[in-house]
Amino acid sequence: MSATPSPLQPSDSEETGTGSSAPDLDRLPDRVVPAFIAHWVVKTARSAEMIDWYGHVFGARIVHEDDQIAFLTWDHESHRLALVKLPAPLRHAFPLARFRRKTYGIDHLAFTFPSLKHLLLTYERLTSAGIEPVWSINHGPTTSLYYEDPEGIRLEFQVENFTTAQETADYFNSREFADNPIGVNVDPDYLLERLRGGEEESELLKRGAGTRPGTRQRANKRTITWKTL
Repeated sequence: MSATPSPLQPSDSEETGTGSSAPDLDRLPDRVVPAFIAHWVVKTARSAEMIDWYGHVFGARIVHEDDQIAFLTWDHESHRLALVKLPAPLRHAFPLARFRRKTYGIDHLAFTFPSLKHLLLTYERLTSAGIEPVWSINHGPTTSLYYEDPEGIRLEFQVENFTTAQETADYFNSREFADNPIGVNVDPDYLLERLRGGEEESELLKRGAGTRPGTRQRANKRTITWKTL
């Protein structure tokens, strides 16, 4: 008796590779899974800097703080981020710790905004506070701005370029994605200018829309530098 294929994997009869069909995302896993990510925890010797940064970026407020830990939230969850406080001198014991993600382990956490307008207004607000993205790119599936907190943890602020998750899944199997799986760098200020000029978000979410006329477009592997890596 043959095993039943997992709903998240193609059956033997389905094609794989470029041009293959994406899995049907309406088919739920055949097991109980978590409902959502509740929080994450960071061990830090920069707790004051982290609290200040997340206060600016997320509007985070302290739920509880003592000498050992701080709990922060920015919505109706009891806490979204916990900071385990380490002695300040430890930052000197691990001077390269913030660069670890560039070579190994978790690379970043991603957060979705409801619209390009919300993403760009957040960019403008943070820029005025001296917090700028380390990478701005239209990946194809998303338009994304990457930020790094004081410990070097990278956060992706994104907006979906397609209207449904199924469209995004299908895009992963397209020739366009196969030819350029990384994307095209964007100029957030130029996108904001065009948005305020009355252009439709659907046009601004297209690859190439964020390249200011007269500037050189960086695409695919050419978008990768030590800063964006």
